[in-house]
Amino acid sequence: MVDLAGVTLTLESAAGAVNILRGVDLAIPRGQTVAVTGPSGSGKSTLLSVIAGLERATSGSVVVAGQDLNGLSEDALALFRRRAIGIVFQSFHLIPTMTALENVAVPLELAGRRDALEVARAALEAAGLGERVGHYPAQLSGGEQQRVAVARAFAAEPPLVLADEPTGNLDSRTGAAIVALMFDTQQRVGSTLLLITHDEGIAARCDRHLRIEDGRIEGERLRPSSPVREVRAAPGE
Repeated sequence: MVDLAGVTLTLESAAGAVNILRGVDLAIPRGQTVAVTGPSGSGKSTLLSVIAGLERATSGSVVVAGQDLNGLSEDALALFRRRAIGIVFQSFHLIPTMTALENVAVPLELAGRRDALEVARAALEAAGLGERVGHYPAQLSGGEQQRVAVARAFAAEPPLVLADEPTGNLDSRTGAAIVALMFDTQQRVGSTLLLITHDEGIAARCDRHLRIEDGRIEGERLRPSSPVREVRAAPGE
């Protein structure tokens, strides 16, 4: 599902070049759940942005769902995300002038789904919001807003879902409910799930737990019951 090889990302600043990612190699099979942890500024969110095609790698290969992202235009990247990727943000990113139902339906409608409203309603019901479909974001609690965001990310059953600190703005009890919803939905839909978190408990629930420091993947733990991960041979092996 995700295949990165030698990925770097360097940004220019007033003080000179800043190396955000420094030669990342990562292979994630379909259906796997992967957590990424690390200190602030280590490159976690940038890594997700590169995988989503929101940031372009300075060098290296980025292949997601069988698509080489390096050669795509911005318009083609947007179409690819609409087809293949669901994203859950820390700050929800719901459209304030749209109801919960409309927020979930928007990406489905953009994809040309004639059943967008029916699919969106089913996704919200699965998220426990069947009675809140007509409410606007301002009328929902933070936990309810994030449930809408999760429903939106999974509604089209994308092959890959990316989540950037999905519980970062929630209290521990609400966050636990959101995590349970994400993992239950991931199992039902069969999507690959890659999430950034500071919560070691959430990371422990994933098949793999990667730690990134200073733009490099410095360590990895496997959940005891998880399948053996794909390993890319080093050059010459």
